[in-house]
Amino acid sequence: MPIDAIDLTRKLVNIESISYHEGAAGAFLAEFLENARYAVERMPVQQPNLAVTPGAGQGERFNVYAGATGETPDVVLSTHMDTVPPFIACTEDDEYLYGRGTCDAKGIIAAQVAAAERLRDAGVKVGLLFVVGEERDSAGAKEANKHPRGSTFLINGEPTENRLALATKGALRVELRAHGRMAHSAYPELGESAIDKLVEALHDVLAMPLPADPEIGPATLNIGLISGGRAPNVVPDKAEAHILVRTVGPSEEVKEAVTRVVAGRCEASFSLDLACVRMRRVGNLPTMVAKFATDIPSLTNWGEPFLLGPGSIHVAHTPEERISKKELLECVELYVELASSLVG
Repeated sequence: MPIDAIDLTRKLVNIESISYHEGAAGAFLAEFLENARYAVERMPVQQPNLAVTPGAGQGERFNVYAGATGETPDVVLSTHMDTVPPFIACTEDDEYLYGRGTCDAKGIIAAQVAAAERLRDAGVKVGLLFVVGEERDSAGAKEANKHPRGSTFLINGEPTENRLALATKGALRVELRAHGRMAHSAYPELGESAIDKLVEALHDVLAMPLPADPEIGPATLNIGLISGGRAPNVVPDKAEAHILVRTVGPSEEVKEAVTRVVAGRCEASFSLDLACVRMRRVGNLPTMVAKFATDIPSLTNWGEPFLLGPGSIHVAHTPEERISKKELLECVELYVELASSLVG
């Protein structure tokens, strides 16, 4: 019986799986794929340090790999189980499914599972790899890269509006930490404000020129998290900011610029560095350039990469996240078409 990609999307979206808290979604998928006659492996992924990682968890987390017992897959379909916060349960109307993960990337999981069933029935050697942590640090992909299955091709899923991506931007996560000295706020001259240092450094970081590529476009920078201080009447002794730069080439130029700009005020560290990736055309599939980053740079041992998925990145990470039911089902066909053409 064919897998119902729309119903599977509903079920997945209704399982909360914010980054670092993916265990329940992984357990559901593992059981679902076992019932669909796959040999399923749970690939443990370590939790990060709670002290320095906002939102980190303590529960079990693992990637899910599914394939035929003892078989080397020709092609592996892959995406991520984790979502950004907050959790938003699934609702729907005649045209759309709504909720956190509908397009990024639980609808994609469902489309890939449905496509893999079709490919398997057609005799294609296919595997499925669903990872944790893509929205934060690609920890699941990095762990999976230590355990490849010999596949020739990797079809990664992200919201590309059913167009084949010819390139994706990279991602550089920057963490700035400023240190000061506490004092009573009535006597600021007795202290040293870490927040003042951080704010001044961030002002200069925002003014930095960033590289650009004629095909991919300009690099962009977002200050996503700021924290620090003790109380309104205490000169703050610590403050930090987390920044994400969407890179369009080697990251060294940006790293050097940030380090130079914040020198004397903040310590700069780089907790994630995903490379910009270029990919090839296949057949007559429509194409696009993705301004976002993916797990592809961390899955280099899983075969030649391709990027394709239903949904729009413009509604991902928003309260209005949604996916068209029609587009979701069309992508099942596109995954089958792309994988079949790759393996010949």
